[in-house]
Amino acid sequence: MSVLYSTEVTAIGGRAGAVKSDDGLLDLVLALPKPLGGKGGATNPEQLFAAGYAACFENAVIHVTHAASAKVKDDDIVVVATVGMEPNGAGGFALTVALDVKITGLDQATAEDVVAKAHAVCPYSNAVKGNIDVAISVSVN
Repeated sequence: MSVLYSTEVTAIGGRAGAVKSDDGLLDLVLALPKPLGGKGGATNPEQLFAAGYAACFENAVIHVTHAASAKVKDDDIVVVATVGMEPNGAGGFALTVALDVKITGLDQATAEDVVAKAHAVCPYSNAVKGNIDVAISVSVN
């Protein structure tokens, strides 16, 4: 199987450090969030994961609708990803994920079918499958 795309990002300094992509387009300072005892004031890994998952999942919805009779415009889809962290009961931590998907122009049943198909093809959904329960809500406008 050939890789369709790959990128490289370097992290230095952990949660209070920085991340930078090999092409320089991503170059961010990180900060431990205040609820975790940090100073806040900069992005954190959970925000970056939420941003990536939301964008990727929305593109999966676009992909599914463009390949089916349920066509919607790209900007008729809004995905809000909520990523949290909780103790895993074994001395470590686990992520929690919720996706709130809003689609304009489809009925509820069709929107739910499209989102289920998107969840099956989204690389982020496939990456976390079996490791993180993803709560998905679907609504239509």
